[in-house]
Amino acid sequence: MDRVASQHGLSAGVPEAATVEAAVSAISWGAVFAGAVVAAAVSLILFALASGLDLAAVSPWPGSGASLKAFSVVAGVALVVVQWVASGVGGYITGRLRTRWTGTHTHEVFFRDTAHGFITWGLATVMVTAIVATGVMSAASSVASIGTREVAASQSGVGTVSAYSVDMLFRSTEPAASSNATTAQVRAEATRILTKSLTSGDVPATDRAYLAQLVAANTGIPATEAQRRVDDVIGAVKADEGRAREAADAARKAASAASICTALAMLVGAFIACVAAALGGQLRDQHP
Repeated sequence: MDRVASQHGLSAGVPEAATVEAAVSAISWGAVFAGAVVAAAVSLILFALASGLDLAAVSPWPGSGASLKAFSVVAGVALVVVQWVASGVGGYITGRLRTRWTGTHTHEVFFRDTAHGFITWGLATVMVTAIVATGVMSAASSVASIGTREVAASQSGVGTVSAYSVDMLFRSTEPAASSNATTAQVRAEATRILTKSLTSGDVPATDRAYLAQLVAANTGIPATEAQRRVDDVIGAVKADEGRAREAADAARKAASAASICTALAMLVGAFIACVAAALGGQLRDQHP
């Protein structure tokens, strides 16, 4: 047996087809880094352009600027465009700049090109995320400090009832009927009653009656008119809180839709980067 093996150029215990490994990696890191830098730069340019065109801004004033729903749609479209263009350019640059693989099957070349495009997309995504996170961290710290102050305010019993709402309760037909000190104390008490009661969702009947008595005693209006004022102010405050909850819910839904759109856009961007890298690599091999 050993003699037969030696006649065929084989050694005992050695497979017939020995595996030969390349001395270098199949990844062209220079091309990958170049494509990732280009993709990140294109992303930042397009994001800056979108901001300059007010495609990523919502007006804080009612009835002006883009609404939250419109902003979500426009922002989603802008994100898709940025991902697709940046990924395509970065992947194509990677495919054109990678080294030529000699003696490699065409299927393996195609796989390597698509892998280069995917790695380029991933590296560019990490780079852009790191750049954007720098600005987001400062904004998040500001939001966190505001949230801390609001929590402390709610725990101390100071709510969101506006001074205007309390002033409506004490618009007296005879302003000189009570002193400033008495009026300030009564308003502070009314504010605490409204704040404490509205946190539970409604104002109890006993608190409504007490507020009506305070209003009647400090404004000189009849009890029925005072009760009407109390009901009107409570209704207005509850309506404001309802609108705030609706706005918060709309913002939550918009954020959820934006997250889903971001994930889909990134997946499509990764696919485009792979295809662009394969196309660039094919052209690279056609023009040695």
